[in-house]
Amino acid sequence: MRTRGKGPDAPAPGRPWDEIVPGLWMGGHEFQRTAGRLEFAVVRDEFDLVQTLLRLPGHGPDVGVEHHVWPIPDGPLDGTQLAGVIRLAEAAGEALDENRKVLVRCYYGYNRSGLVVAHTLMRRGSSAEEAVRLIRARRSPWALHNDLFVAYLRAGLATVRLLEELAE
Repeated sequence: MRTRGKGPDAPAPGRPWDEIVPGLWMGGHEFQRTAGRLEFAVVRDEFDLVQTLLRLPGHGPDVGVEHHVWPIPDGPLDGTQLAGVIRLAEAAGEALDENRKVLVRCYYGYNRSGLVVAHTLMRRGSSAEEAVRLIRARRSPWALHNDLFVAYLRAGLATVRLLEELAE
């Protein structure tokens, strides 16, 4: 099974979502139980805020749950896409400050969601290396296996966004 994008073959996660820090969860749209069968990860009302970076019909959340949708590729991002990632991380941080439960999700919950979650952690004082290490420990060793996204985090998303916009 491949993730979306040009990364290495990555196995489906064993859980629909994982808590990275209290209140901040990272997940996907599919996961694999021990029997090896892929299952859909459908969000109902488990979270106060759901941020979706790859939208698939029928995966929730329920009506009444705050839902931010910002589809991005699992590859190079332009300035507008990076601005959306930055805004999602800001909104996730604000929700955490209000003691709300946040889920950031993409296809498997490895790269795109990892970019938003890592930037959220960095806005709260973590270094890029600390954020990536924590995400891999809590979600999966496959989390943030997109080297470009890790490079974005190391450089700082605001800097990368500025450089992308200058290049456009």
